[in-house]
Amino acid sequence: MTAFPKKSMPELNRMSVEELKMAERNEIWVVLDSVRSRNNVGSFFRTADAFRLGGLYLCGHTPVPPHRDIFKTALGATETVPWTYRETIGDLLASLKAKGDHHIWAVEQTHNSTPLQDFPRIALPGKWVFVFGNEVSGVSDEALEHCAGSLEIPQWGHKHSFNVSVSAGMVLWEVLRTFKFDL
Repeated sequence: MTAFPKKSMPELNRMSVEELKMAERNEIWVVLDSVRSRNNVGSFFRTADAFRLGGLYLCGHTPVPPHRDIFKTALGATETVPWTYRETIGDLLASLKAKGDHHIWAVEQTHNSTPLQDFPRIALPGKWVFVFGNEVSGVSDEALEHCAGSLEIPQWGHKHSFNVSVSAGMVLWEVLRTFKFDL
């Protein structure tokens, strides 16, 4: 027997789809700014489910369910994560900003960006919205105009970029760890 036996499905104590739809959610939303890959979109659904986020906003050229490639990577999370599609990201972010209680931040390499490890210094109570951009061009200028700032993941390699869905996992974990959410 291994020193680290895997947990069985009953030991994981997973909620049913119906229970999860009724459960309290973290006050964090993700905006996909023309993320083109259906596999990346599916990965965002799966990550949003794992962290029980408030939901996803799919904008611009971002593909939406139903699609087999999204389903392939989401593994059922399209049924448990609230989402909506908005054609124009600027209109969406302006409406969220107008509510007055949303902190909108891009995940992008910009001048004056905040390194991810410094996020605890800027963490404020309220609703957080994180904008993730296109796999090639990143977060659009239109979206950046509505953001209070940008978070940057420190990197030391040649490419200076992560896959957008990998970036989401890192950023969202750090945000949740910082707030010590315990639903």
